[in-house]
Amino acid sequence: MRSLILLVALWGSSFALHAATPKDTLVVAVPLDGIISFDPAESFETVSNSVQRNIYQTLVEADRNSPQKLAPLLATGWQQGSTPHSLVFNIKPDAHFSSGNPVTAQDVIFSLTRAVQLNKAPSFILAEFGWTPENIASQFNVLNDHQLEIQWPAQIGQNLALRLLTAPVASVVDSKTVLQHVVNNDAGNGWLHTHSAGSGAFTLQQYVPQQALVLSANKQANPQPKLKRILLKGVADAGARRLLIQQGDVDVAYQLGPDQIDALKSDKNLRIEAFPSSLVYYLGFNTKDKAQPALGNPALWQAARWLVDYHSISQDLLKGQYRIHQSFLPQGFDGALEDQPFHYDVAKAKEILAKGGIKPGTKFALTVINQPPYIDVAQALQASFAKADVQIELQPVAESELWSKMRGRDFQSIFIYWGADYVDPNTNASAFAYNVPGGSKTLAWRVGWDIPELSAKTRAAAGESDAAKRRALYTDLQKTVQQNSPFVVTLQGAQQVAVRNNVNHVQQGIGVSLLFFDTVQK
Repeated sequence: MRSLILLVALWGSSFALHAATPKDTLVVAVPLDGIISFDPAESFETVSNSVQRNIYQTLVEADRNSPQKLAPLLATGWQQGSTPHSLVFNIKPDAHFSSGNPVTAQDVIFSLTRAVQLNKAPSFILAEFGWTPENIASQFNVLNDHQLEIQWPAQIGQNLALRLLTAPVASVVDSKTVLQHVVNNDAGNGWLHTHSAGSGAFTLQQYVPQQALVLSANKQANPQPKLKRILLKGVADAGARRLLIQQGDVDVAYQLGPDQIDALKSDKNLRIEAFPSSLVYYLGFNTKDKAQPALGNPALWQAARWLVDYHSISQDLLKGQYRIHQSFLPQGFDGALEDQPFHYDVAKAKEILAKGGIKPGTKFALTVINQPPYIDVAQALQASFAKADVQIELQPVAESELWSKMRGRDFQSIFIYWGADYVDPNTNASAFAYNVPGGSKTLAWRVGWDIPELSAKTRAAAGESDAAKRRALYTDLQKTVQQNSPFVVTLQGAQQVAVRNNVNHVQQGIGVSLLFFDTVQK
């Protein structure tokens, strides 16, 4: 009851009085309708996945200032283990969870084992190790309370293994606390939907679905965060988010459209921070859809590449906030293709459609998030495809509903983003170019793209130790997906965030991310 009163007080006062936000609290306006769970073994959506970085810790992380480098987090260091496919980690002896329990080697084993066995959406990242629910128990050796050896059967090198361990799904949870909340053998998954058991700078104090999320400083964290509390307000409308930050009712506003960003640039009380982003935006076709078989026809995939008005969307509609990008590796990643072989050409698209037997008037639904830029881009696609007599029916939905539909193959086409889970080309290659029977439910699986030969090439690239050869393999993978696949990669965005001038030390990661809240000051 106390936390509810606190939440109401924090939320309500600024709306009513337009007063400054509390000095010890960062108030953030952002849509919260994409959240499904805060369990790091399940969380895979923009906001919830980003919150993981602030309430949990992994053994290692991408260096905040230079993400191509690795930095220790819960681990003080690591070295090769008993085989080339193993690593020994030393855990910080003074690391504690928010409960006060020490972080031990057993907690690391429990967390990784739990994520593999639950087999939720992000588990495919850990499957890169060759781990399965059947073999995971044999992959660890406890050397002492603060030292363990991690092994893996997959043909991947130690550098990629370390990169995989930076992903939120590899977060270390407090095993003693989680085990106290197991219901019907769920490994504590139900409880962790709305609670936390981590060693990060903050703890999850309260969550009201779609309305608000409160994070409180973890008293066990070392060093302590600069602020006592983070309040994320669920604000669905971009115009309302803009108004709130202009009035000083919030300190930070996310997911503002180009018009909102332009309107705020002249406001002397705030600034627009631009952060590099690994997000690539793509149009995907469900090739297994029974109601519209044209979606599985490569002719439609090819024509679609010429029916996207890339320049108009990037420069006119989105005002340069997103740049044209046509390969699955984002610019800034080693080996990313930066060529742009496709442009808007209706005549060429019509020719491809005719030769491929796609009839005029072909119609399909396009599912998108009901937020900018998705709905704006979807409307532009609807208009440009119509020029070739391909009819698109728009289906705007809340983000959480979109992910549920996508993971259940309950869609015809989709326009959405993909963000890197770790800084290595494999993070996107294993999503766009890997789908094998009985394997992880990757993006390629979600669109029903059966690619045994390409999947083998993706595995070969992951295991290649020679840097030049590895780069060449990823170049070939990108070209294949770019030229002939049910994915049409269109854009890459920079994350633009509105921040009040009294908020300092703001920093954000290159992946799907909110601010690193632990360093923010007011």
